[in-house]
Amino acid sequence: MGVSKEDVLAALSSVQEPELHKDLVTLRMIRDLEVEGEQVRFTIMLTTPACPLRTKIEKEAREAVLAVPGVSRVEIKMDASVPSDGRQRGLLSLPVRNIVAVASGKGGVGKSTIAVNIAVALAQKGARVGLLDADIYGPNIPTMMGVNRLPPQNGQKLIPAEAYGVQVMSIGFLVKPGQPLIWRGPMLHSAIRQFLADVAWNELDYMVIDLPPGTGDAQLSLAQSVPLSGGVIVTLPQQVSLEDARRGLEMFRELNVPILGVIENMSYLELADGSRIDIFGSGGGRALAEAAGVAFLGSVPMDPAVRVGGDTGTPIVLSRPDSPTAQAFSALAETIAARLSVAALQPSSTPVIRIEE
Repeated sequence: MGVSKEDVLAALSSVQEPELHKDLVTLRMIRDLEVEGEQVRFTIMLTTPACPLRTKIEKEAREAVLAVPGVSRVEIKMDASVPSDGRQRGLLSLPVRNIVAVASGKGGVGKSTIAVNIAVALAQKGARVGLLDADIYGPNIPTMMGVNRLPPQNGQKLIPAEAYGVQVMSIGFLVKPGQPLIWRGPMLHSAIRQFLADVAWNELDYMVIDLPPGTGDAQLSLAQSVPLSGGVIVTLPQQVSLEDARRGLEMFRELNVPILGVIENMSYLELADGSRIDIFGSGGGRALAEAAGVAFLGSVPMDPAVRVGGDTGTPIVLSRPDSPTAQAFSALAETIAARLSVAALQPSSTPVIRIEE
């Protein structure tokens, strides 16, 4: 008697998805299963192309099926379909499955650098990504992404720029270089809503939003305008940064935004001889996360190439992909994507609360 599909599925039901803690069959991640004699072919549909454990999942699935009597060859195709967070964004007609806000309590901690490199890293891994520069008073994203203008418009909506596979929108495209924006709350609120509703975003797996530093009008306007899948807090290890970062973290809680975790940027500088200098101290980001009861997503070492990449418009995940800093950004992108998948497939019992104007 030959191998049946039921035999293969029974074997695959022993393979756990490490983040979701359920088997591949229960999660309906096995697609297009075919059995021809001793050969088995199927697709594993991951919940994100940035899955940090895809190699482990593929290896365990292959070993499980090869253990089925009568199977001599297994062909596995790895694919991904990013689940939506389930939040309704119909009022703005946003074709976005997950929205992540990157925030900090104070300026100068590298928040925009984090947002840019995470967005590009996700796109490199095959995700459909948008990057919204909501830092109205200091729109640096166009420079850091190497784009200085929007494409020609052919309809009522603005068409976002595109760089490195990422759709990009910023107030920096719409004002003269160096022009200050002296806006009060209502004008800022209107601008943020327009960037969400009046831009022809393509269907996105992830939209990364770079927020201005602090806990002011922009953050409130964003929470009023669109439900966020989660927020990320960026801090330096030093105490002053930590105090401000804690305010940013508590702001997300007040606005009912799920907190994905804390990132510690500029954790250390590694010298040519391999020694490290803790320029801003050490361990503060992890301590903040533990004190606040949220996840510590990881740390990013200092690298002069980060500054060069920001100035020239080539993020370090592209210019020096094998560097420790680029690898740290890539790992952060995978961690954030994994946490979003877990949240989307295991929804909280806490109701989503919208803040009305």
